[in-house]
Amino acid sequence: MPKIDQLFRTILENSASDLHLAQGEPPKMRVHGAITKVHDEILTEEGLSEYLNEICTDAHWDRFMDTGDLDFAYALGEEARFRCNYYKHVNGLGAIFRVIPYDLLTIEKLGLPEVLSTFGDLTNGLVLVTGPTGSGKSTTLAAIIGHINTHHARHILTIEEPIEFIHSNIKSVVVQREVGIDVNSFSEALLDAAHGDYDVILVGEMRDLETIRLAISAAEAGNLVFGTLHTNSAAKTIDRIIDVFPGDEQPQIRTMLSESLKGVISQMLVKRKDDVGRAAACEILLHTRALAGCVREGGALNKLQSVMMSGRSMGMQIMDDVIEQYYYDGVITGHEAYMKAGDKDRFEHIRDEN
Repeated sequence: MPKIDQLFRTILENSASDLHLAQGEPPKMRVHGAITKVHDEILTEEGLSEYLNEICTDAHWDRFMDTGDLDFAYALGEEARFRCNYYKHVNGLGAIFRVIPYDLLTIEKLGLPEVLSTFGDLTNGLVLVTGPTGSGKSTTLAAIIGHINTHHARHILTIEEPIEFIHSNIKSVVVQREVGIDVNSFSEALLDAAHGDYDVILVGEMRDLETIRLAISAAEAGNLVFGTLHTNSAAKTIDRIIDVFPGDEQPQIRTMLSESLKGVISQMLVKRKDDVGRAAACEILLHTRALAGCVREGGALNKLQSVMMSGRSMGMQIMDDVIEQYYYDGVITGHEAYMKAGDKDRFEHIRDEN
């Protein structure tokens, strides 16, 4: 049994979401959003190398030693899976392991807005799930893919680095490809997908121009495409996509995006007041004529807040409204609301409430 498995079992026993290992530091875990030590023993280069080396292949280890970065998934028997990220830093080696539940949670069980299931009922277009690292984007997307798999007979492709949630075929046929193992890049997998007769394509990370271009093209061609970005609002998400293209291409991209963009889910995790975990707060933007007009017109994205406010009956919502409601429902403290809010002035009067 790999020695690191004991650390994995310890964090599972403590309901931690992540294990952090860094040379020169003791092992640490994230429990309900807070970092705490697993024990006091300092990790040496030799000890940490042994932990990391024994759970990855020789090819993976060689690549990590060469590039200083590695992503893959590891299964602890039938107990849990982990998303593993190895990295090098100023003091040596490091790694972060995120717990991936074996059981897929539904949109309802995750406490996410019911409107998210409607994204899975679409037949074409582009849906973006955004937020910082660790905000639950993969979990939300897995729940939406699970909804499709349960309710529709579709051909689904997921392109991930690494594969996190495993989808068994229910009503749909699900093909999962891992970047670095099954295919060289997200863009290469998207090019292959054009010949694969897929109805739904999930792009684990839209990190470069070519991947974004191919994802938009796939949505334009009639696929339902889901993708992720590291942005924290609907307006910044659309800006990010447009800005990645050269200036002379941006008018065309605006037009394509105005027609294909079906929705944006921007989410973050907030710490619960009762210290029993974290809750997802989601800003939701849905496709309307007003949204299409904002995307087509340069400089009009500052109107998106008004679009979301006027679309509340459809299920649209603004992040600060969600945070405020969590506060008044007693889910989070005033301090947490203030820290996570975009408009700090709006929450100034409750910033010191615990």
